[in-house]
Amino acid sequence: MEMRLKVRSEMGKMRMDEVGAVRVNGMACKNPLFLQADDFFYSGLHIAGDTGNSYGYRVSPVTVYQIPGLNTLGLSMMRIDYAIWGANPPHTHPRATEILTVLDGTLQVGFITSDPQNRLVTKVLQRGDVFVFPVGLVHFQRNMGHTNASAIAALSSQNPGVISITNSIFGSTPPLSTEMLAQTFGVDNKTVHMLKKKWMHV
Repeated sequence: MEMRLKVRSEMGKMRMDEVGAVRVNGMACKNPLFLQADDFFYSGLHIAGDTGNSYGYRVSPVTVYQIPGLNTLGLSMMRIDYAIWGANPPHTHPRATEILTVLDGTLQVGFITSDPQNRLVTKVLQRGDVFVFPVGLVHFQRNMGHTNASAIAALSSQNPGVISITNSIFGSTPPLSTEMLAQTFGVDNKTVHMLKKKWMHV
């Protein structure tokens, strides 16, 4: 009897260890007994991102990678900063709808509907305005004002993902063939080679 109880006790410990090691959405789930406030905390969205890049924008994400406690909760957020005439170029979030609120400045925003219409839906937003980008659709934002701009976006996934249209097409590894891209976009090989080079492919 004593031996059976010992075995059951060891099995119970094993199950607890397994629960502590379970992964959901690719992320480890922490044993609830060991949760801390910092698992649900992030500080830094008050700091403007560095927009000194070729597009003139910076995204500061707050996803499951910054707040582990977001795992399975189905939401995240980000701050986006835009230099004068800076743009967050066309991209998609494969796992999330996005709702964006302008904090400062004037932004042109928009998304493109799916085939066969491929219709551009766009609007110019001012401080306090809100706009929604449906899940999976190509969308963008561009600073239309004469000062820096910023926005906060909430997304309906703890890990929304992002697919940059230009990076994925011209900067894939290994690269798509120059001939295929030239045929797709109706340009010559030299133009495709130049675009690939911009995204670090020669």
